[in-house]
Amino acid sequence: MPSTIVMQCGRALAESQLSVAFAESATAGRLAAEFSMCPESGSILKGGLVCYDASLKESILHVPKDMLRHFTPESAEVTRELAERLQLYIPADIHVAVTGLTCPGGSETPAKPVGTMFVHLCMRGKSVGIRETFSGEPEQIVLRCIDRIAEFVLSEIPVAGQP
Repeated sequence: MPSTIVMQCGRALAESQLSVAFAESATAGRLAAEFSMCPESGSILKGGLVCYDASLKESILHVPKDMLRHFTPESAEVTRELAERLQLYIPADIHVAVTGLTCPGGSETPAKPVGTMFVHLCMRGKSVGIRETFSGEPEQIVLRCIDRIAEFVLSEIPVAGQP
């Protein structure tokens, strides 16, 4: 069962007649899976791409190799690129990309510890990203990040009657 915030987000997307697509790295498909369990999933969820390994970011979504090398696969810059390039592959109103570090072995540094997650949203010409650091085991990090993504999407859905 999805969290309360994911359910609220699904309902709000449906009420606004908006669809969403995901490019997932660190969440490895769990984001789309959580949204697929919302009662409104058939009208809101277009789909997603899981590109956990950097080579897939490059070969499927065509993120430049130099960008991956310079910024690392888990970075705000690469996450933005994933969200922007996803628009070419899956038609939707909202495109969300997520990368990050759920366990040791990636590009973690003291400035970017395990638990650091990057999210980027593209909607109606607007492009906005967030960076959050979560604590806990990998599954807790992923689920907390998914809730944060749902909050983020909710904050970007226009309120009825307002532009």
